[in-house]
Amino acid sequence: MSSPPIILVYDGDCPVCRNYTKYLSIKRAAGNFELLNARDNPPIIQEINAARLDMDEGFVLKIGDRFYHGADAIHTLALLSTPTGTFNRLNFLIFRSKLLSRTIYPILKTGHALLLLMLMLMLMLMLMLMLMLMLMLGKQKLNNLQH
Repeated sequence: MSSPPIILVYDGDCPVCRNYTKYLSIKRAAGNFELLNARDNPPIIQEINAARLDMDEGFVLKIGDRFYHGADAIHTLALLSTPTGTFNRLNFLIFRSKLLSRTIYPILKTGHALLLLMLMLMLMLMLMLMLMLMLMLGKQKLNNLQH
């Protein structure tokens, strides 16, 4: 009997989510592993919506017919991950416990929200500085004293 497909749906516009999925390594024995960016609107999004799972609240992992969301998804991924590399070993050590996963996940989500806010503020500041620089460089001198 073959293993059921494993599908991880994540927010591809989120730098934290993108990096997590980039370094995650799943055991081959676990089954066929597929990463899907929710922003690409894959067909599984209809199933996720029907299950009332909020993608803004975390990853969605589907194994066979069962969905895991948020802390449960991270916990299950940790159990399926390989011990290859520092990231996967840390991921396993931290999230192998369901209780610890449910305790830490909300803290990580808050940190994630703060990180995105900081990135957005930095981007706005950079845009304002660029606009000011463009205005300063594009400004013509009056040369009123040159006559």
